[in-house]
Amino acid sequence: MSSPSNNNKNKDVWRYAGLASQIVASLGLAVFAGIKLDQWVKLSFPLFSCALPLLVIVGLIVNLLKESNRKRNDKQDTH
Repeated sequence: MSSPSNNNKNKDVWRYAGLASQIVASLGLAVFAGIKLDQWVKLSFPLFSCALPLLVIVGLIVNLLKESNRKRNDKQDTH
């Protein structure tokens, strides 16, 4: 049988694996969309290829901060 601490470690592993896959998928999609937009607009400088991934990174950081604050508040409410 698994102990409660081992079960919490498994939850953390799956949470971080989900976060990592979300980051990789979001950045891949942003780069792909940026390349296609640059081709469509026919810019000499890859503006969208650089800007869209940066916007995605900012959005992911904001989302991560909101989620961590919510989880911290939930833990404080239970104690």
